[in-house]
Amino acid sequence: MANVSGAIAPQTKAASAVKEVTTASFRADVLTASTRQPVLVDFWAPWCGPCKQLAPALEKAVADAGGKVALVKMNIDDHPQIAGQLGIQSIPAVIAFDKGQPVDGFVGALPESQIRGFIERLVGPLEGGSAALVAEADELAAKGDADGAAALYSEILAEDPVDPKAIGGLAKLHVAAGRLNEAKALLETAPLAPAGKEQDPAVAAASAALRLAEQASSVGELAPLEQAVAANPDDHQARFDLAVALSAKGDRAAAADQLLELIRRDRSWNDQAARKQLLQLFEAWGLMDPESVAARRKLSAIWF
Repeated sequence: MANVSGAIAPQTKAASAVKEVTTASFRADVLTASTRQPVLVDFWAPWCGPCKQLAPALEKAVADAGGKVALVKMNIDDHPQIAGQLGIQSIPAVIAFDKGQPVDGFVGALPESQIRGFIERLVGPLEGGSAALVAEADELAAKGDADGAAALYSEILAEDPVDPKAIGGLAKLHVAAGRLNEAKALLETAPLAPAGKEQDPAVAAASAALRLAEQASSVGELAPLEQAVAANPDDHQARFDLAVALSAKGDRAAAADQLLELIRRDRSWNDQAARKQLLQLFEAWGLMDPESVAARRKLSAIWF
């Protein structure tokens, strides 16, 4: 992945025949078009090496979808506004729009197998594979059936021990149950996957959740932190620790609000620790999680 603030090299014309959209054409080419079929927006820049690696695999996977999805590209050097509004921090980044709304996304030069899985989440299985089973496990996990989800993830890993989505899904279940050592051990198997699988959003989200859980174990209970913030609203460390504790308790909105308030009061505190922590929460929750989207909008309003 390339950070969007990286050095800019002289630009060259993209070789791809995929349509380039602009800020002016975004509404018609993406929002309106996505009312007819999902539209993938590939955010890229000419200086970004991973973007060039992603493009062929992404275009092939979209072509194999047989018209179920469309693909467009947006050069963030020429048109940074949309990427900024979506909170994109690095490229390549691909955001899926459906019925005029962003519904899913990933960051990094993923291999074609994972891109296909991403598309299958939007339009259903293309030609079999583990995507349908992962989707069923994810649904069970979302409904609170940890045992059922774990059984399905384990079934997938029995066939493919380095399946990134199953690794990430099962690791998050371990984290939620407080089995941090098991989660850490499982995530350590992810880098053994083929090139790029360690960047899968499911693995990244589980890794972020593990880091947050480890961090939360050192900040203490909620009540004393709440009392400290109430007594001194400018106690930035107490507010930061309160956000971490709230996140560990599953109160996403409150955790984000505390970090946003800290940014409002002193955005540079502790080397922008609040902003960095908020971005880590987004990674753990998922790029398009409703709480991530809501907090990202508030962050943009404060920061810019």
